[in-house]
Amino acid sequence: MRERQTILVKDLAAQLGFSFCGIASATKLDADAERLERWLNKGMHGSMHYMERYFDLRIDPCKLVPGAKSVITLLLNYFPTEKQGNDAVKISKYAYGKDYHDVIRKKLNTLIELVKKNIGEIHGRGFVDSAPVLERTWAQRSGLGWVGKNGNLINKQMGSFFFIATLITDLDLEADEMFTKDYCGSCTRCIDACPTDAILPGKIVDGSRCISYFTIELKEMLIPGEMKGKFDNWMFGCDICQDVCPWNRFSKPTGEIEFTPIPEILNLSTKEWEMMTEEKFKEIFRNSPLSRSKFKGIQRNLKFISHANGNN
Repeated sequence: MRERQTILVKDLAAQLGFSFCGIASATKLDADAERLERWLNKGMHGSMHYMERYFDLRIDPCKLVPGAKSVITLLLNYFPTEKQGNDAVKISKYAYGKDYHDVIRKKLNTLIELVKKNIGEIHGRGFVDSAPVLERTWAQRSGLGWVGKNGNLINKQMGSFFFIATLITDLDLEADEMFTKDYCGSCTRCIDACPTDAILPGKIVDGSRCISYFTIELKEMLIPGEMKGKFDNWMFGCDICQDVCPWNRFSKPTGEIEFTPIPEILNLSTKEWEMMTEEKFKEIFRNSPLSRSKFKGIQRNLKFISHANGNN
């Protein structure tokens, strides 16, 4: 019964377009709790105070779903089919198309309904950046890859350009073998390439120094002056540590039509971005991750990288 149900769940996930599906037993993450506490105590979360909340929920899936037996991890490839033009301000690849929260949430809800239809009444909750879930840990426990020195989950077949979704359920499924190897070896390309020195030895990422933090999470209108000239023209997010990772030579363009790049992201020059009105921004990017930074945040980022480039 467990084997048949496990196969069914993985088949349904593949039918919905997920690239990989792994399963782990729902257990408390004691070791991760210690690491997270040390990271928070060092202030590496910056102004992301939400990471301090619901600590107990992050480490115990049974507190999110009472009676949880299995944690299903799903990976969805977002590597784009097209690249930005040379004159375009840089935007992280995950934000080229439609907001992944909406895309994945719909798939997760469909998966839960299909499982209920084929197996019977179950309880489960799907998460995609919507709750305090340590998704990379669960992905590794589910056999889907290892956590690289840049803090990203790396899959041996296709690299790291994936969204991670988590489904916690009381359905008792067969767990996959945990991924225990680390194929980063002595490579330090991501550490060496990070312009703000956010990636530290020991697989520690100082979130408060990451370009993605400054361009997305930071709500203050002033970016610290010490970061001037270090953004390498990144306006929203940053892919440097992934772009230099040797494992991403195996990345393949996504087949998810919802992630088709918005034309403006590929082609607008810095000047065209700077001339854009708030009304136009809302019209073009209403379903885009860029809306998370809002128009004011985007304008702040543009001014910062423009001044760093010597433009007034």
